[in-house]
Amino acid sequence: MLSTTEIKYPSPSQMKTLTLTDLVIMNKLSVSLREQIKKYVDIDPFTTHDPFQENDDYEYSVILDKTNTNRVISIIATKREFNPQLPWDSILGNLLTRLPISKTEASALKYELMPKDTNNFYSFRQSTKIVGYIMFAFQICGLHQ
Repeated sequence: MLSTTEIKYPSPSQMKTLTLTDLVIMNKLSVSLREQIKKYVDIDPFTTHDPFQENDDYEYSVILDKTNTNRVISIIATKREFNPQLPWDSILGNLLTRLPISKTEASALKYELMPKDTNNFYSFRQSTKIVGYIMFAFQICGLHQ
C-alpha cells in the first residue's frame, strides 16, 4: 500500500486499463462510500447537471482505492465556503484516499468513466443547502472507448 504522499490520481488513459474485476471492486467501494457520506450530508435521489462550469466556486477532489489508485471511486465538487468540512478520515477509513484535483483533470476523468455529457452528479446538502456534487463509480455503465 502506498503512502498518501506517493499516491497520484490516474490519467484518463489509465482508465482504459481497468478490468471488469476493477469495475466490480469500484462499485462495491462506492456503495460503501455513499453510506458513509450519508451520515454527514443528505444526497439528493436524482442526478443533476455536471458541476464543471466556467466560473464555478468548487474545489474538486477524487476518491481512490488505496490498493489500486487507478480505481476511481468517486469524483466530488464541493463549494469552497462549505463548512464544516466533512470528517474524511472517518468516511474513507483504511481503504480509500482523497486527493485534490483540478477542474480540468476531474472533467477528463469523469468523461472517461461516464461519457454521457451531463447529469452524472448527485447534489448533496447540509441543512437543506446544496454544498456540492458527487459522482460514484456504481453509476458507471461502460467506459469511454
